[in-house]
Amino acid sequence: MSDSTLHPPAAGSSALPQPRALLELIKPITWFPPMWAYLCGIVAIGVSPESWWLVVLGVILAGPIVCGMSQAANDWCDRHVDAINEPHRPIPSGRIPGRWGLYVALAMSVLALAVGWQLGPWGFGATVLGVIAAWIYSVEPIRLKRSGWWGPGLVGLSYETLPWFTGAAVIAAGAPPFEVVVIAVLYGLGAHGIMTINDFKAIEGDRQMGLKSLPVVHGPEVAATIACTVMVLAQLVVICLLLVWGRPVHAAIITAGLGVQLWAMRRWMQDPARLAPWFNGTGVGPYVLGMMVAALALRGMEFAG
Repeated sequence: MSDSTLHPPAAGSSALPQPRALLELIKPITWFPPMWAYLCGIVAIGVSPESWWLVVLGVILAGPIVCGMSQAANDWCDRHVDAINEPHRPIPSGRIPGRWGLYVALAMSVLALAVGWQLGPWGFGATVLGVIAAWIYSVEPIRLKRSGWWGPGLVGLSYETLPWFTGAAVIAAGAPPFEVVVIAVLYGLGAHGIMTINDFKAIEGDRQMGLKSLPVVHGPEVAATIACTVMVLAQLVVICLLLVWGRPVHAAIITAGLGVQLWAMRRWMQDPARLAPWFNGTGVGPYVLGMMVAALALRGMEFAG
């Protein structure tokens, strides 16, 4: 299927993309998780930043730039799938014509590296990893999103672990403490379940295009069970670690949030395919809030070394 087949030019239409469509392409609604994770890293390290511009620049880099770039790259590489699942999206609908989607993704990749350079060696290194992750997730022949295991896992680590690590490393001007890295990795692994939720909206198109998402391979019920299990296990380990590290109040707050999630998961399991959007809007919130609670717990700790 060619690009011209996806979005044939209409009579009198412009060869330039519509500004509103460009904003839709980089999906501002997706920027929050990495921005939040970056702030968690800053909070967790327990050091007041000497330059607040590093905080602001890092948040902008994590959200609008790197995450926005990843969305543009994914939409370009997914244009044939979206023509089936969501033909109203900017590229298959023709509101971003020709190869403009690719040009936007490439330009934002360069912008990300330029901004990441301003954050020092740790910030730049993390930016390089983020850009690479965005492309290997979507682009052929690698296209890790074909796998229901590798794809969501990569996105979870890129959205949660990497920006958390970056925020801590930039403020600390060095490698974050072991405890900070462990909590960041756990929340990134648990986010595999959150990313799996997004696959429920594209089951038919994924099946037709040969994408082996968990809902396609195992069915909605099993996929939902896997997603819930991954989310719960990651948080249980976080709770146990906080108890071992002498942070029972923070552990209790995260446990309460987990209780809310378990209630939402029980309802989601009644009809996983239909209720996936509901769970995404209800059950994910306590998970995200728990990240900041864990970061505040780490902030008050005396790290070894």
